[in-house]
Amino acid sequence: MRTIVFASRNHKEIVRDPVTLLFGIGLPIVLLCLFSAMQKKMPFALYEVNNLTPGVIVFGFSFLTLFAGMLLGKDKSSSFLMRIFASPMSAANYILGYMLPLITIALLQIMGCLLAAYFLGLSFNTSILFLILVLLIIAPLYIGIGLVFGTLFTDKQVGGVFAIFVNVTTWLSGTWFELDMVGGTFQSIAHFLPFVHAVNATKAILQGAYVDMLQSLSIVIGYTILITISAMIAFKRKMRA
Repeated sequence: MRTIVFASRNHKEIVRDPVTLLFGIGLPIVLLCLFSAMQKKMPFALYEVNNLTPGVIVFGFSFLTLFAGMLLGKDKSSSFLMRIFASPMSAANYILGYMLPLITIALLQIMGCLLAAYFLGLSFNTSILFLILVLLIIAPLYIGIGLVFGTLFTDKQVGGVFAIFVNVTTWLSGTWFELDMVGGTFQSIAHFLPFVHAVNATKAILQGAYVDMLQSLSIVIGYTILITISAMIAFKRKMRA
């Protein structure tokens, strides 16, 4: 109940900035439409809608990192957290309270992109429902990273850190190009991190390659657990400071 009440408060804080919220939901849709239009002029299938849509949605999750980091960073700078640290809530209650409302935002991103993809030619079948479920499992990875940023940095610093993060995840996720086009150390680093596995898991669903999906998703889940625990530990230290 404590977590739910705290999550409700955070939801209200998020919707108080509708411009940023709409940007986080709308930009992936714009990019999806833009790259789909580019595909019509290309002689090879790089940005076909079935291949592009999952990656764009996962890319959109990077804005969840920004939302989570900014919200937690603002709470620190306003001393709001210092006032409620007297409550009997644990670090896990706080972290989950920040995560839950952002899952709702993730669902809006997913539905918006899928609707746009439908009009761009994406076939809708039972695999889409499975895709939505897997995407909702992936979203906490990006939220957890944002909570780590928000715990370690101020709200003003989070913006700069996010700029670096979104560039790193974009290049290393294989959203816009296949990593084997570069290969070597770059590809090895990308496969060590979870972002390309998040994209690969979602692509595998639309391709019907469920074994590959489970392998990639298991790596993402492992990273999500590790990052969420790290966020809780870092937050607990802030509570004691």
